[in-house]
Amino acid sequence: MTRFIFITGGVVSSLGKGLASAALGSLLQERGFKVRLRKLDPYLNIDPGTMSPTQHGEVFVTEDGAETDLDLGHYERFSGVEAKKSDSISAGKIYSNLLAKERRGDYLGGTVQVIPHVTNLIKEFIVNESQDVDFMLCEIGGTIGDIEGLPFFEALRQLHYEMGSSKCAFLHLTLLPYIECADELKTKPTQHSVKELRSIGIQPNFLLCRAEKRISDDHLRKIALMTSVPLSSVIAAPNVKSIYEVPIIYHQNGLDREILRFFNLKFDEKVNLDKWLKIRNAINNPKDEVNIAIVGKYTGYPDSYKSLLEAINHAAIAHKIKANVIWVNARKNQQNLPDNIHAILVPGGFGVDGTEGKISMIKYARTKKIPYLGICFGMQMAVIEYARNVLGISEATSHEISKNGEFLVGNMNEWTTKQGSKIIKDKENLGGTMRLGSYPCKISQGSFIAKIYQQELIEERHRHRYEVNINYRSQLESAGLKFSGMSPDDKLPEIIEVADHPFFVGVQFHPELKSRPFDAHPIFKKYVESALEYKNKL
Repeated sequence: MTRFIFITGGVVSSLGKGLASAALGSLLQERGFKVRLRKLDPYLNIDPGTMSPTQHGEVFVTEDGAETDLDLGHYERFSGVEAKKSDSISAGKIYSNLLAKERRGDYLGGTVQVIPHVTNLIKEFIVNESQDVDFMLCEIGGTIGDIEGLPFFEALRQLHYEMGSSKCAFLHLTLLPYIECADELKTKPTQHSVKELRSIGIQPNFLLCRAEKRISDDHLRKIALMTSVPLSSVIAAPNVKSIYEVPIIYHQNGLDREILRFFNLKFDEKVNLDKWLKIRNAINNPKDEVNIAIVGKYTGYPDSYKSLLEAINHAAIAHKIKANVIWVNARKNQQNLPDNIHAILVPGGFGVDGTEGKISMIKYARTKKIPYLGICFGMQMAVIEYARNVLGISEATSHEISKNGEFLVGNMNEWTTKQGSKIIKDKENLGGTMRLGSYPCKISQGSFIAKIYQQELIEERHRHRYEVNINYRSQLESAGLKFSGMSPDDKLPEIIEVADHPFFVGVQFHPELKSRPFDAHPIFKKYVESALEYKNKL
């Protein structure tokens, strides 16, 4: 029997509902249960694909090509369960589907309303493909009280009514703000948040209380009394040094135990959290450290590069060292870096802004023999930099950043997928018009990247519109830039490398999306190792 846990948030946004969902999912897995996690976002965009990273953070891409919220990255990293298109929905997609059905006449001339039509579609999304798991964890984006979230909360209320408490539970994440002048944590916002939930017919079964300071037993008792939540189910969720400590803290404070008791499930008091304890130990006791410069456009908002930062951390954990990120704003077109930089990385990005800054940093990494990793746009710019400064093609550029010049990077409108050829012709729409999801790549034998992967055929996730022009392959390879990874049909360059360099690799895909804290991605493992070797040679 599948049990549903609905995770909601109150008081303020950005409390970490996605992280809480992921941590809870991992704890239930450690107790032998099969879990799946889903995200319901009340915004009216179809998906976050066209949102600015500085507003909504990175776009996480699933294996099957869905552009989703960054919380699905947390789900995958903590649980190891690959998310699917069917694990992410927005109000925009709900309404789009609703109106398409209405235009087809599916509602037989009836009046289309929020209740029951919108709420029915939300409920269908929640229960779809849920029969093969023990727990379905559904996170509702936004904060209780947001007007756009009301149809989603109503759908949850209806599901609880239809299924009953034996199948549904509500977990509400709130904040206990700390008032510095009074040196006191305040419970009143949590009380009001629960009151708001109860006003729409939802009584939370569990409360996760976030706070910057230690939450006393008196605070927890007061919250329990004022919210009618059992004291044992009011769980303290204090700040921790690393997000990978969250499962440990939640378990110590009894969250997984109380949830299993609520559902009348048998469980052992002891649970094996060794993998999380090892990660915590590696983070708290690093043997060394390296400094990695990330050259990007969105450096003021780290969530724009969430999966990237976590992939670097995973590699550092694997080597039991600490990786310090030094942000470099590509828009400033810096020509030099501090002497204590041990590696340079240019991540994905879109548009002309900051391009020349990235190219100058790539040249710096190549000529100074500093380990370099270029991801997606970072690979394309590495090809352009090499063409300009090694081949002497001064007009080398990309269709994405210029209307004139010699285009070493061009727009593609057709890709071969597992299902066959996919053609994108609509240049007017930006949403959903990229090469998205997992695609195969064959590795050249004897190459540097082959030693990293130890495989001849790999699959990695993509998110881009432009491709390196294969017509320049012979010129670039004769000058020392090797195409060491190609699409199976040899039409699309996937990986480039420079032989006479300790680590100079560009990849068209996004390897960070498949990295895990207990299984770091091989490219990042080698990259961080190269940064440490570079540091030790200084």
